[in-house]
Amino acid sequence: MDVTQLPFNRLIGLEPAAADSGFLVGLPDGPQYTNHLGTVHAAALLAVAEAGSGALLVQHIVGTAGFVPVVRRLESKFRRPASGRVWARANIPPEEVARWSAELKSRGQTSAVVPVEVVDTAGSVLLSAVVEWFIARGAPDAEPGDAADGGETA
Repeated sequence: MDVTQLPFNRLIGLEPAAADSGFLVGLPDGPQYTNHLGTVHAAALLAVAEAGSGALLVQHIVGTAGFVPVVRRLESKFRRPASGRVWARANIPPEEVARWSAELKSRGQTSAVVPVEVVDTAGSVLLSAVVEWFIARGAPDAEPGDAADGGETA
């Protein structure tokens, strides 16, 4: 699944990052993303963080068809004003991914915590966030990315 193709992410113009860039998703520079101060709006930065965490999750739960991830919680700290293009980046230790896989296999559900940063083109951290995803078996007829409870999905 490509998180940039979700309806909301398409609406805001979220873009996939190049595979070798170290980034997950980004927003281009544009006045539509700014606030009353002329900097990137907080909601735009949060959308990049959430989508970036979802993109990372999708990379690591490949092969787990039938599971539906939904955001349970998002905590963030704004570090500095943002201007121009912004990107999400995140890394997960392999042992954490192994824990997710083991829990999905044994219990049919897991909680996946993904730390993510939103950065500018110079690499300055603009926002730090932690997104907690609840992942469980979906309805038998659910398509990947559908959320039974209406929550945001990866």
